[in-house]
Amino acid sequence: MTKRGRLFALLVASVATFAVGAQSNNQQWAATWVASVHGPYPTGNPVAQPELKFAFPTPAAGASDQTFRLIVRPDLWGTRFRIKLSNTFGTQPVTFDGVYLGLQSFAGNIVGGTNRPVSFGGKATVTIAPGASMFSDAVDLPVSLSSVASLDGRKLAVSFHVVGSTGPMTWHAKALQTSYVTKPGSGAHGKDDTDTAFPFTTTSWYFLDAIDVMAPVGTAVVCALGDSITDGTASTLNGDDRWPDVLSRRLHTAYGNRVSVVNAGIGGNRIISPATYPPPQPFPGGPSALQRLDRDVLALSGLSGVVLLEGINDISSGAAADAIIAGMREMVSRIRAKGPIKIAGATITPALGNTGAAGTPEADDRRKAVNAFIRTGGVFDAVADFDAATIDPATGSLKPEFQPNSSVGGPGDFLHPNRAGYQAMGNSIDIKLFSPSR
Repeated sequence: MTKRGRLFALLVASVATFAVGAQSNNQQWAATWVASVHGPYPTGNPVAQPELKFAFPTPAAGASDQTFRLIVRPDLWGTRFRIKLSNTFGTQPVTFDGVYLGLQSFAGNIVGGTNRPVSFGGKATVTIAPGASMFSDAVDLPVSLSSVASLDGRKLAVSFHVVGSTGPMTWHAKALQTSYVTKPGSGAHGKDDTDTAFPFTTTSWYFLDAIDVMAPVGTAVVCALGDSITDGTASTLNGDDRWPDVLSRRLHTAYGNRVSVVNAGIGGNRIISPATYPPPQPFPGGPSALQRLDRDVLALSGLSGVVLLEGINDISSGAAADAIIAGMREMVSRIRAKGPIKIAGATITPALGNTGAAGTPEADDRRKAVNAFIRTGGVFDAVADFDAATIDPATGSLKPEFQPNSSVGGPGDFLHPNRAGYQAMGNSIDIKLFSPSR
């Protein structure tokens, strides 16, 4: 780069930094990534999970003097972020230090010069009590406002060291994203730019609950609330092609950087059960949608819209259509009580032919009854007709091209759509409902 070019780049960066400060009164925190925590490791439904007995020899003891490097894709980029660490399902306090946020280069490596220390209340160490969670202080990444658009699709690396043994680890099992862990007893390596100290991989996220970005007031934050079909089962590993990802790309094409889509799906989740959580044996699908609604949805920074896709696991558990509908009505009522939040009800995709309880003709009748309510009940602001987008009218099952599993191969299970199916679902939503305010 010429001397003139370097001076111009510095000028652009300086102007951008000034602009961020000048507009601070018109900025707000907006959720840019979430992963709903749902229980203690290893309870849950991971996909393509490597063997973890060498990383975590004793699940009850959790991690011990280890560093995690979790790879996440923010839906909306900016220059200022904060992270949220969670010990929601822990049984003892967990102490974190050596917390860093940087731009992923490849695998577990970080772009040189971007790895920034993260503090909590001005301190480099934080202890989080069982059942609690905590946002960090704001951390500024060394990128100019003018270069933010070029980061679309890039990923962040969130690194942190756990002091001593954690006990049961709060986690999100089905990340469908490769992250990295050091050996037990290896100490703090969050500051490292390379992944040399991180020999183990995992397709789950641990302790990290959410990431916020500082964004203009009026930025739309849309939450996809659902089960494994929202969490992305049968989509591609590291491909970011779940249906909420497809919706995100469409919204960004239409509205640029004025919108963020976050995924609050949990594999196996239900609307109305289990009645309490955690029981003595934690439920793999996590707390019911009704139980987790406040924490996982209504507490999201800047929330302005929700797409609700739940119910197939209630159907497979034997729940009556009327009970599922009542649960949906309660969720909508609680969301509306929070403020002017737009809600799209998504029809439940077909499962006829699945070898589980959701695949029987009787279960399919209950699914159709719930879908009729979603379409005609007048409860939602709009309907995302995922059923119509994925069903084969000739068989009542998923369309054949939506069945083969995109993450682990094989013919599929007649329940979870693959990459092509998720594309059809994401493309069926009327995005005008979620247009950002001006």
